[in-house]
Parts: sequence; C-alpha cells; structure tokens
Amino acid sequence: MEALAVRLSGLDSLVEGALRVVMFYDTLMRRRVDLPALARASAGLAECVAGIRLHGTGRAIRVSPDGTEASTPPAPASTTTPITLDDEEIGTVWLERPGPPNSLDEVLLDRLAIAAAAAVERYGPARTTMADPALVELAISPDTDEAARARALRLLGFAADLPVRVVAVRSQLPLDRVGGLICPARRVKAAPLADVGVLLATTVDPDRFPPGVRAGIGTATSPDHSWREARTALRFTTPRAPVIRHADLGALALLAEIPVEAARDNADVAAIVRLADTPDDLETLDAYCATGSLRQAADLLHLHHSSVSRRLEQIGKRLGIELTDPTGLTRARVALTTWRLLHD
Repeated sequence: MEALAVRLSGLDSLVEGALRVVMFYDTLMRRRVDLPALARASAGLAECVAGIRLHGTGRAIRVSPDGTEASTPPAPASTTTPITLDDEEIGTVWLERPGPPNSLDEVLLDRLAIAAAAAVERYGPARTTMADPALVELAISPDTDEAARARALRLLGFAADLPVRVVAVRSQLPLDRVGGLICPARRVKAAPLADVGVLLATTVDPDRFPPGVRAGIGTATSPDHSWREARTALRFTTPRAPVIRHADLGALALLAEIPVEAARDNADVAAIVRLADTPDDLETLDAYCATGSLRQAADLLHLHHSSVSRRLEQIGKRLGIELTDPTGLTRARVALTTWRLLHD
C-alpha cells in the first residue's frame, strides 16, 4: 500500500493526500481503537471539531483538535457522512470546520464512517431488539452490584448517562415486535424471563402498545427498582386498562404489599370471590367501578341504564355494600382490585 502511495503521489497532490488519509484510518482500524479514540484522531487530523453520533444511544462524541471533549456549543456541521452497517444507517460522523470544507474532508469522513462502523461491530452491542436473557437479568436484578449492572447495560447498548425504563410484558406477540412499536426511534432490548417478558428502553410510549398486550411500566430510576415497579404495575392491568404506569398507581400500589392471607380474610374481598361465580355480575361491577357512573357503565356494557341499576342494586346486597355511596364505591374498587391481585 505504501509503495503504491509513493508511485501515485507523483501524479497528484490531492491523490497523495487522500491515500495518506486512507492509510491513517487503516492504521487506526488495525489497532482496533474505539469510538472516542477515533474522534480524537479525526479531530487532530482535520484540525477542527470532529463528531460521532450513534442513533441507538442518541449520545454524541465531540472532540476538539487538542484531543479534549469539545466544550463549545455545537456549530453547524461543515461536512457529514452517515455510518452504515449491514446496509443500515446506524449513525453520523461530521466535522465542524469554520469556513468552507477542506478538499480532503469528504475522504476523511468517509474513512471515519467506515472505521466507526467497524468499531461498533467490534465493541458495540448487537443492534437486534432481542437480547441475552442472562444479560438482561443481570441488569435488572436487585442482587447485582452496581459495577456489574453498569457493565451489563453497556453491553446491551445503553449509555451510562441515559436513564433506562423497564417494562414487564405479557403478550402472545413476539417481544421484539412489541419493543419496536413502543420505542421506534431509540434503542430497546427485550428478553423473556420465566412467564414475563422484559423490555428495557430509554423512552416508552404507552399509547403504542398493540391490542392484546398487558404491560406494566416502571419509572426511569435504577433498572432493579424500575423492574420491581414494572412487575407491580403489570399485576394491576385489566382488559379495560391493559397498560399501566407504576407512577399512575400512587397509593394503590400499596395494595400489592398486603399479605395474601390478610387479603383473603377481608370480608369485602371474600364477597368479591363469591360474586366471581356470576361473570355477568362481576363484569357489571367492574364497569361501574371503572367509570363511577351508572350511565357510563351502561354504555360500556351496551345495556340500558335501568338494567344496570337493577343489577347494581342486587350486587350491592350480595356484597353488603351501598354502591351508590362514595365510601361504598371506594370499598368495592379496593376489594375488586385486591381480588385481582390475588389471582394474578
């Protein structure tokens, strides 16, 4: 390669410069440098700020010509080139050169993009949504020390400075399909654990879950805490409320902490157990508890409000609760929710 460069250098100074740029990046790739090292080397070679951004993490690496992290606000890119891997655009590289681009900037960025793709393939996580269940379990387990958790998240592709939200899922659909729907623009990882699917994502859109999926969404705290919240929220889901964020439960989340025997011994919960033998009555009570309105419950059930009124009167007698009273409605809601938690 160097001999060829020497022969060609006599033909054109631009060709000579381009060949030197190619050899520069070939050397970096042989040394298997990572993305920050590539950015530093590129900034030094270009004598201006160089940047690398991966779409999966959303994090940008900007380096000044002196090799330090660029502290100035990002300037408009003078030249940009996409990073592609397996025919998929996974990121962008750019230069922030004051004034017009240099004649070799295009060659430099082309080689930087190739080197960055090689570094991602070598050091970065797999871009597929599905992940190693053992790695996901390591990231969300309460027994994992923080150093191991950070390493697991890094291997899964999550930047250290980005919060991770955990979602507990029950679905007949493939987990990777669900993950791609709820977080289409950011990295999301999925893995099955026992009878529950796990999704890890930096952002989650509750409105994008497909029909038939039950999901509990934890807050963007530590992954182990978020996982505990996600499992709790999943227990509260119903056909009418298939997706629940733990943050929306508020004090209701305390119901999940009630010991099983104490819940079963409660008179109101025991009454719901007996009512469950009559599915129509249980559905009527559920609709009324969900809406707090006789007419809205009738609309949900596709019945006349007078029919629902008669049903609720009989149900109230069976439960020993005055359902039209605010306190009675609260008792019924708490008892129905607690009964569901027992049967989760």
